[in-house]
Parts: sequence; C-alpha cells; structure tokens
Amino acid sequence: ELGPGGAGAAAEDAAPAEPESPDQCLSLLPWDRFSAWLHCVCVVGFDLELGQAVEVIYPPHSKLTDKEKTNICYLSFPDSNSGCLGDTQFCFRFRRSPGRKVSLCCFLDRLDRDLPVYLKKDSAYYYGYVYFRQVRDKSLKRGYFQKSLVLISKLPYVHLFRTMLKQIAPEYFEKSEAFLEAVCSDVDRWPPPVPGKVLQLPIMGVIMKLRIPTYRDKPGTTPIVQNMHQADAQISMALPTVHEVDLFRCFCPVFFHIQMLWELVLLGEPLVVMAPSPSESSETVLALVSCISPLKYCSDFRPYFTIHDSEFKEYTTRTQAPPSVILGVTNPFFAKTLQHWPHIIRIGDIKLPGEVPKQVKVKKLKNLKTLDSKPGVYTSYKPYLNKDEEIVKQLQKGVQQKRPTEAQSVILRRYFLELTESFIIPLERYVASLMPLQKCISPWKSPPQLRQFSQDDFMKTLEKAGPQLTSGLKGDWIGLYRHFLKSPNFDGWFRSRQKEMTQKLEALHLEALCNENLVFWSQKHTEVETVDLVLKLKNKLLQADREHLPVKTDTLKKLQTHINDIILALPDDLQDILLKTGTT
Repeated sequence: ELGPGGAGAAAEDAAPAEPESPDQCLSLLPWDRFSAWLHCVCVVGFDLELGQAVEVIYPPHSKLTDKEKTNICYLSFPDSNSGCLGDTQFCFRFRRSPGRKVSLCCFLDRLDRDLPVYLKKDSAYYYGYVYFRQVRDKSLKRGYFQKSLVLISKLPYVHLFRTMLKQIAPEYFEKSEAFLEAVCSDVDRWPPPVPGKVLQLPIMGVIMKLRIPTYRDKPGTTPIVQNMHQADAQISMALPTVHEVDLFRCFCPVFFHIQMLWELVLLGEPLVVMAPSPSESSETVLALVSCISPLKYCSDFRPYFTIHDSEFKEYTTRTQAPPSVILGVTNPFFAKTLQHWPHIIRIGDIKLPGEVPKQVKVKKLKNLKTLDSKPGVYTSYKPYLNKDEEIVKQLQKGVQQKRPTEAQSVILRRYFLELTESFIIPLERYVASLMPLQKCISPWKSPPQLRQFSQDDFMKTLEKAGPQLTSGLKGDWIGLYRHFLKSPNFDGWFRSRQKEMTQKLEALHLEALCNENLVFWSQKHTEVETVDLVLKLKNKLLQADREHLPVKTDTLKKLQTHINDIILALPDDLQDILLKTGTT
C-alpha cells in the first residue's frame, strides 16, 4: 500500500544516491553555498520623497528585476493602518519574473528530490522573510524610524528564517552594513541543505542545529535534534522544525471551524484571511496551507498581500470567478474589494485564550462590511462531513488544563494528518491499481502505459475500501471526492503520482533488459540490428541519469557491461564508432 504523501513510493527498492561530496559541488564559486539557502538579503527603508525603497541588496551581485524590487518594497512594510510599533516579523510570497535562469546546480535539484512533496521548491516563487522595526525617533522628519531586514529565498523554511532574523536583525539595526556582510559570509560557510542530516548552521556566534525532513520520514513524526553541549564558547540552539508554524495559536480565533477550513483548503476554494497585522495574516495563511499535509497545496497562496501587489488586479477582478488562491490581507480596502469572494476568515489579534473559546457561528457573507466586523468565518459553504466534536472537546480541555500551546499544536497537527490520510489512502490504493503487472513488461517492447484514471471505477472502490476503514467520521465522503477530483490539488497530486509510476515502469523495463543475455541475442541478429540495440541501450542509460529513474546502481553498471560486451563482439571499425558515440 502506498503512503499518503505519494512521493517516492514507487522507488521503495531503490536506495537514494548519496551525493558523493556536497562540499565539492558547492565550493565552485564564492556565494554558491549562500545561494543554496538564500537568493539575497534586502534592507527596505522609508524615504519621504520616494516612499518605501530598497536601500541595500546583499550580496551586491544578486539580481532582482524592477518588478521584483517593487513587490519587495511594498510587501516588506505593514499597511499603515496596522499600527505595528516596535518589532514585527512576518513573511510574504511573490512571483519571480519570468525568463530568468534558475542558478541552481544539479546537486541542489538532487536535494529537492529527497524532500517531502510539500517542501519542494516552486521555482516560480520567492519567499520574503521580514523583520520590521518601527520606533519613535524625533531626529527624523516623520518622527519614526522605519526599516525592514528581508531574507529572500526559494525555500519555505519559515521557522528557520524567522529564528535567524530574530538572532541578527536587532543587532543589524544597531550596527548596519558591515554586520550584514558578516552575516552573509556566515551563511556562505553553511553546509548544503541536505534533507535527513542534522545540520549545524553558525550565525553570528550562535549555532543553529536542525534537520530538514525527507520523503522517507513517517508523516507526522519529527526526529528530535538534540542540543549538544558545545565544547567551545559558541551557544547552540536546536530548532524543533524548519517549516512548521504554531498551528493551535493560528487556528484559535476560528477554533470551531477547523474541519470546514480543512475541506475548503483541500478543495482549493478561494479563501481570504483578513487580519489586523501581517504577522497574523501570514501565520494563518501558512497554517491553512499546511493543514492538508502531507498533501501539497497546489494553488497560489500569499501570506501577506497588498493593493500594490503586481497580481492585485488579476486576483480582485469581478469579471470572473475568484481564483483558487489563499490571500492574507490587512488593508481595510480589501473588505470592499473582496466582498464577492465566497469564503472570508476574519481574525482579531491572535492571543491564546485564557478561558475556553465560545462557540462562534458561521456568518453570512452579506454581514461582512468592513474589517471591523467581528472575527469569524463568513461563508455560505455547507461542509460535506459531519462535525468532529471529539477534537473540539480535546482542545477545549487542553485550554482548561492550561496545556502548553506546543502540545495543543501537536494534537491538532495529528488530527489534520489522520483526516488527510483517511481521505487520500483510497485514492492511493486505486491509483496503484492502474500500474500494469510486472509480467506485462517485456525487454523487447516499449514499457506498457498506465491505465486511465476512471472516476466511476474509483467511486466503486469506496464502498469496500473507502475512508470508513480509517476514519469514524460520517458524512458525504462521495460528494467530497467528486468535488476534490475537479480541484487543482487533485490535478497536482495525480500528475506527481503519474510521473513516479511512469518512472517506475521505465526502471522495471531497464531491469528486464539487464536480466536478458544481450550478447547471445546480438550474435543471432544482423550488425544493423545490433548497432540499433546498442544505441537504444545507451539512450536508456542517459534517460536513467537525466530523469533520475529509481534504478539500483548495480543495474546501471550491469547494463553498461552488457553494452561494452556487445560492442567488443563487433568488428573493429564498428567498435571504434560505437565507443565514441554518446546519444541524445
């Protein structure tokens, strides 16, 4: 039975190739190690004449288009109505400008393959991790010092970069440019972001210890990184996670609707989170996206979105239905601009309840007039599944007993994981049945095709092997599946499974070829046929390397030996040509 994440299930018997030498690969040029973690570091300040402006980009050779700089400028400052005095941390996500080369070496792509599907990089987007400071300063014309330190990265490691900013930003505001240079030099000495290894990342006298998950980890488990005693004077800090947010804290304001929100995210419904500040909007959006893990949320999501965003018109137009996207907003203008959206979550200041939260009804959309409206979920959506009262009672009991928020988050994360697994396992089981049997794979024919996905056939399997096997929740599971099969999340999940299974078939075909006596075959065929076979086999080897097929190294070596043996049995003139010939 295939695991719910889907990633890597096809390659269970192919041990992943360990990169021979990560250091060799990443010490080609200065800043290669830095680029494995960050694209650049920006400082955004406020200029009386220009408004927000990028004051510093480091390293200086980092490339950002004008459009990207404009997005970073506006997204790095809270809206003026947020009134964020002091220090504020949040994150945003924006589209990369098209047509630029992705400067990642093949080694980093290889690392990406070992990640769980929901942590893989999306090369079309950057994340911005922000530490914003606003304090009174009478010496400045505006009367306030306003500045943001921003880390731009392709990696969705929210907790890591948040921790890093907390460590460096306060000192940066005191010491400025030379300090920033030292920070970037530290990052350029970091080991590469290899999943599954305990990494030690030094940053300005502190060592952060962490482990990036791999697709082989059992979903819902987080191997503990021990905080080792440092022999030298450096302080060590173990990070429990690189990417998770505090789920319970984020869902607290909409505590009673977590199951309905899970359905809306699963189905890729348009959702807007209206919050008082970017830190609350960004954390809530990230919590929503993560609640269907280990499934990957395949639509766009913006933890913090402003009216200056380059996609503002595209996402707020009324000429077409709202897109499948989750937006986090703080500007009151959005209460009017997005009032045609079908699902709106309105949250107040996120505070952990000292007492049990009161039941809040789902509100009708027409009641939402402004950002001053009461917190709650505004939608006319009717959930497919009956409400799970157990989880609500369990969390309420935790509030009464003053259970730590980390423990509440673990309970909530496990609840979402079990719900998602119950939903996805019947799909995994059905899709696995589309794989041709191994006996259908002949070395002398092209690999067989996967059978077509049939919605009707899948629905028939639910009667005996549906979610009722693992979940006690009642409700219209069939209706939920029908809706899901039309969603971007199903499309993304199915494409990923299709690719894995097709690669598995290619790998099995290679193994079948290896188990044949190819030299004996070539002796019974003409030279033209033998040369044709050699070229095809060479192409197979190139394909295995190019597409990272889940093939054992021994199989590839065996195939190479077969090729060499066939060539050596041919006349000398043909041997010379074939030994020199690579193929496409």
